Amino acid sequence: MNETLIIVPTVNERENLPRMAAQLLSLPVKVDLLVVDGNSSDGTAQVADELAAKHPEIHVIHETKKGGLGRAYMAGFKWALEKGYGFIMEMDCDFSHDPDEIPNFLATAKNENADLVLGSRYSGGVRVVNWPLKRLMLSRSAGIYVRAITGMPISDPTGGYKCFRRRALEAINLDDVRSNGYSFQIEMTHRLWRDGFKVVEVTHRLHRAAARPFQDVRPHRAGGAHHGLAVVVSKRSAAVAEEKSGSTQGQPIVWFRSWRKRTKLWVDKH
Repeated sequence: MNETLIIVPTVNERENLPRMAAQLLSLPVKVDLLVVDGNSSDGTAQVADELAAKHPEIHVIHETKKGGLGRAYMAGFKWALEKGYGFIMEMDCDFSHDPDEIPNFLATAKNENADLVLGSRYSGGVRVVNWPLKRLMLSRSAGIYVRAITGMPISDPTGGYKCFRRRALEAINLDDVRSNGYSFQIEMTHRLWRDGFKVVEVTHRLHRAAARPFQDVRPHRAGGAHHGLAVVVSKRSAAVAEEKSGSTQGQPIVWFRSWRKRTKLWVDKH
């Protein structure tokens, strides 16, 4: 067993999963992969089982129904803590999150002694590939809204590329986390920030295909290394430190109104 577990929820990712698994297992840092399949109809679960049979680093959780992103990660977090992993990461299977950035997440977590490392699309500039302007404006507006009502100095609170240190997840009563989707990402970060855990943002580039936003997206390769920002956003302070890094979702308005209402209700409750 390796120190780091990558949790990848899947729904109909039959084509992407083998490529994602191969890239994760070829990283310069050793990681394990946990696939949490949401009752896919395209045979993704069978592909995951076949990969797990060939590679001891790959594991699979089969959900009997599609419970949503938050429920998938909750199942993965509990499994990871039970098995004893030190670092637990969230990432998408469609290559919108570049696996090659994982070493930078882990290095930042260790060097900064961070409890949560967030991949930000907006820290130090906009790093989004193949997104329509409406989506970009919606995402940026959502971030501003969340910061206003929670007080969190986070540039990208709805982002889903994250690395948790074990002690951070152990401090959260996972059974009390009820939100799902984007609001789930906000709640997890807010709980840790509120309780004084150290949260650090690192820049990452989001890749989305214009025609098929959730499937068959190959990672965009940047030419060489670049300098990003590691933004420390612990509850009591916010400091910016230079960090050298490696290579570099329905109806949106309806989603935003619904998400805004759920977020406000959650914040009022907590």
